[in-house]
Amino acid sequence: MKITEKIKSFEDACEALGINSALPNLEAMPESYQKPMLAHYKLCVIAEALNEGWKPNWDDYDEDKYYPWFDMEGSSSGSGFSYYDYDYWLTLSTVGSRLCFKSRELAKYIGETFIDLYREYFVM
Repeated sequence: MKITEKIKSFEDACEALGINSALPNLEAMPESYQKPMLAHYKLCVIAEALNEGWKPNWDDYDEDKYYPWFDMEGSSSGSGFSYYDYDYWLTLSTVGSRLCFKSRELAKYIGETFIDLYREYFVM
């Protein structure tokens, strides 16, 4: 069974990693930080489960690393949030290494399946 068939929720990811699905207590943080920090935590757990032990090697420039790309301006579906540059050939990453994936398919899967968590993390 493919990992994407096993991981459909945060709880599935916790189970796959053998960790407790209880959420961390963030009461000491300002309320406006709590929701994005919980979303980041959940995304990190889900990413770790989906990557099945793979960790990016930042010393290896030949190793491909993937992450979801969203449209900040929105789309006809109303659920996008990323940007693009016209005719810009240098690739830069502004995503944390914990949210990188070993394959394009996994990055696409998490971006589509967990778009609400990404929205909470990036823009809410």
